Amino acid sequence: MTRCALLALLVIPALAQDVELFNGKNLDGWILVGKVGPGYVVENGMIVCPADGGGNLFTTQEYANFVLRFEFKLEEAANNGIGIRAPLEGDAAYRGMEIQILDHDAPVYRGKLRPAQVHGSIYDVVAAKTGLLKPVGQWNAEEIVASGRRITVRLNGTVIVDANLDDVKDPEVLKRHPGLQRASGHIGLLGHDSRVEFRNLRVKVL
Repeated sequence: MTRCALLALLVIPALAQDVELFNGKNLDGWILVGKVGPGYVVENGMIVCPADGGGNLFTTQEYANFVLRFEFKLEEAANNGIGIRAPLEGDAAYRGMEIQILDHDAPVYRGKLRPAQVHGSIYDVVAAKTGLLKPVGQWNAEEIVASGRRITVRLNGTVIVDANLDDVKDPEVLKRHPGLQRASGHIGLLGHDSRVEFRNLRVKVL
């Protein structure tokens, strides 16, 4: 290798790599806030919110711009959420942002949901496209990208949300959601007393 080529290698920054958020064995690197019942448990290499559990399970580390990839499996009517740029205190859906995790096709929700409450939505702010969730009991793959003011959600390979937060102009929405202005915070699993399984959680810092 020539001296010039070697110098070029030295000045090229290392590309960011996916980092595992969950070691498959325990909840090291996570903190549970507002524990309900057993909270979250580890089963067979998965993080599980039991039907009688929940609370907010946050990463101890904060993230600003990132790509979050994970897989999840729902039971009928299951309800959870992914907190992004969230503080540890207060309601993550409003003090930060929540990407909805929901079996919105369940009969119990029929006719009761607003558009921005379906799966993948930026909860109560931006509605997601529907029709991409796999049937209950099957694994889904999701990717959430937070890059500055743009939030993108991809479900099973298809973009269901592509939002510029600066396009949110409704003063009532902005008042209810001060977290839309946050530039960084914790990633969290936001349990709602229903069983949801998560695996292969990984993040790449942008």
